[in-house]
Amino acid sequence: MAESPTPPQPLLRAFATALDRALDALVVAGALPAGLSRAAVSIESPRDPAHGDVATNAAMVLAKPAGTAPRALAEALVVELAKLPVVARVSIAGPGFINLTLAEEAWRAELTTIAALGADYGRSAMGAGTTVNVEYVSANPTGPMHMGHCRGAVVGDALASLLEFAGHRVIREYYVNDAGAQVVVLARSVHHRYRQALGQPVGEVPAGLYPGRYLVPLGEALAREFGDDYADAPERAWLALFQARAVGAMLEMIRADLALLGIRHDHFASEAELQAAGKPAAAEAALRTQGLVYDGVLEAPKGKQLDDWEPVALPLFRSTQFGDDQDRPIKKSDGSWTYFGADLAYHFQKAESADALVDIWGADHAGTVKRIKAAVAALTALDNGGKPKPFEVKLVQMVKLMRAGQEVKMSKRSGDFVTLAEVVEEVGKDVVRFTMLTRKPEAPMEFDFAQVVEASKDNPVFYVQYAHARVCSALRKAAEAGLAPDARHIGLLAPEDLALVRHAAQFPRIVEAAARASEPHRIAFYLAELAAAFHAFWNLGNDRAELRLVVSENGPLSAARLFLAAQLGQIIRNGLSLLGVQAVEEM
Repeated sequence: MAESPTPPQPLLRAFATALDRALDALVVAGALPAGLSRAAVSIESPRDPAHGDVATNAAMVLAKPAGTAPRALAEALVVELAKLPVVARVSIAGPGFINLTLAEEAWRAELTTIAALGADYGRSAMGAGTTVNVEYVSANPTGPMHMGHCRGAVVGDALASLLEFAGHRVIREYYVNDAGAQVVVLARSVHHRYRQALGQPVGEVPAGLYPGRYLVPLGEALAREFGDDYADAPERAWLALFQARAVGAMLEMIRADLALLGIRHDHFASEAELQAAGKPAAAEAALRTQGLVYDGVLEAPKGKQLDDWEPVALPLFRSTQFGDDQDRPIKKSDGSWTYFGADLAYHFQKAESADALVDIWGADHAGTVKRIKAAVAALTALDNGGKPKPFEVKLVQMVKLMRAGQEVKMSKRSGDFVTLAEVVEEVGKDVVRFTMLTRKPEAPMEFDFAQVVEASKDNPVFYVQYAHARVCSALRKAAEAGLAPDARHIGLLAPEDLALVRHAAQFPRIVEAAARASEPHRIAFYLAELAAAFHAFWNLGNDRAELRLVVSENGPLSAARLFLAAQLGQIIRNGLSLLGVQAVEEM
């Protein structure tokens, strides 16, 4: 049986391989010592296109460890790079940066590579199959998803898809905080609605309970199932039962809300089950062996005179060793675990089945990042040969909803908060998802209901979708006229066409850079730039007939441009797929 042919490699990824071989040649020639780390060597597009297509800092970062001058190393490397058939020109800038212009034929060939790889164009083996646990959303199971959860949900889900595309195995996880005081409050709130469903005169929802009407159906269901068995029973008789039923119902509601955004999780990890399995105690014992947990007394709260404050010995984590202002308790005075104590045990558990961890948190949790990273580093080093497993926390700012210039805080439907379901129903899943990635997650965001559906170039959601729809429309109309994309004529493509190919060919590099940085918004930024370049090219054709996508008197050139357009459409689809957004064919 014949072996399948090796799939072609994207141009800039192939150039990275060629650069590596050129450095190997310098090692063989004795111009570069063997064994130097090349991790800092990068390949980028010059900011000024006049400087070429590709720039590398190889000579700059390798010169010092090699014991030579950057310029001298660059001159030696330029000799090797000039031998590459894809290189048209090569020059040295400043103290040792190398700028290269690639041959036009290389860019034309890249179009056939895009066509051959299709949906896999940009896919990478960079992750080498390592497992990354991405935890996102993890909202308390006390009600439906609201827009405060939306941005982190989209960022986490897009990151998981991006990491998979870059060669990682990904576990999408949701941490269910079902062991805290908020779940007790939830059960009491459900009991109130249960008694209400039985017709008891319960009055308004008492202060401190959850007032949302989303609990009414659950109260009614419990009334049908149990009658008045627990109507006047003491709390100890129904609390655990109502707590379990309430959490189950809320998780079902949460899953349904997330499904509206196209989000699913592989695993829902229960805090209650974690504690029942003794995981926090095991984590405490492990940290004590390293001297990172000790029994001590917290200082009295600063700035306040508390008559009832008494010093209590508690197990404390030495978070001051990691920049915190005081050591933090992992247990409360009543023996229950603090949120921090349970959280570090949860991360210890996650690390058992993953090589690296990523958490997507709201920016309001910024103060706990240092201590949890320190604790996780100490715990994961125990079972990893003394080397901590990679762990990063991505902080996501809240989203401010705007309508007609006014902030929207209340829901017309629930009178409580604006639910995720309401927003998706109004503007659509794809608009919500793409919009959430049009800013860096740590930057504040306004979600204006009018702007996100505006059909203008100022709306990146519309502009990217419109680019894909334009491609599809052009291909349909061409087919009606008897024209089809044809790679055989790509030699006819003009410099303006090849400028588009240069934009398109950046996609594999953007994918790997975004995956390394855990920043899926880079894909959205890239798609907006690619769409803008395509629209600009399209508009050129309005002024210059020879640059139209279809040139009526030149069938071969039209076939070549249609082939180019088809590949641009493929890349837009690939990028939107990573963001969980459908590429529309008509608008």
